[in-house]
Amino acid sequence: MVKFVKIVVLFVKLVCREVAVFLHLIKDENNQTMKIKNIITAALLIATGCNGQDVKTHGRASQANNLKSQNMSKSIVIFFSHAGDNYSVGNIEVGNTKIVADYITEIKGADQFEIVTHKYDGMAYMPLIELAKEEANKGELPPYEGTAPDLSQYGTVFIGGPVWWGTYPQVMFTLFKDINLDGKTVIPFTTHEGSGLASCASDVKKAFPKAKVTGEFSIYGHEVRTGKSKVEKWLKGLK
Repeated sequence: MVKFVKIVVLFVKLVCREVAVFLHLIKDENNQTMKIKNIITAALLIATGCNGQDVKTHGRASQANNLKSQNMSKSIVIFFSHAGDNYSVGNIEVGNTKIVADYITEIKGADQFEIVTHKYDGMAYMPLIELAKEEANKGELPPYEGTAPDLSQYGTVFIGGPVWWGTYPQVMFTLFKDINLDGKTVIPFTTHEGSGLASCASDVKKAFPKAKVTGEFSIYGHEVRTGKSKVEKWLKGLK
């Protein structure tokens, strides 16, 4: 009987030892499994985070590109206009080119920058033309009021002025030296009484060789006050 009890006790010890070993193995396996799960989870979190960062970065890049595209779709009219004594229309309070610029703003929603100088204030037409001839022959660059505009947000730039001695007034060329139109679409226009575009478009191309100069337009000064439809037709035909 005693011998039987010893055998039973021994058997129980063996069973308990095996169970303990088995449980230890299970624990190790669970630990390994947990470690693997933790590694996988961490990897997924990192991957998700990176992907999220990529998405955010891509989103910001897309927004920046969209904003740049929207900005570059904006247009501005840069112009010089002479009020006072003008050929054919007499003494006027609003210059011919200013009226055309206002049409462009109304129809296209373009901003404006007017080139202003007081050098020609109060001058009669013939002395003014003589002065314009002298300035052109000497290549003078009269100063303008204020500072040059920031054109970084504009993709299209309209440039307009009267024709004085075969080209734009020299004060406009002063501004040309202060602005950069590389890569922009530049659209010259003139008001005149028989000169048409004269050399204005070609002079703009010389001043801005890296711009796309296109869509030139000219209109008689005495027609501008009733010629909105002509300006509108020109603008609609621009590509």
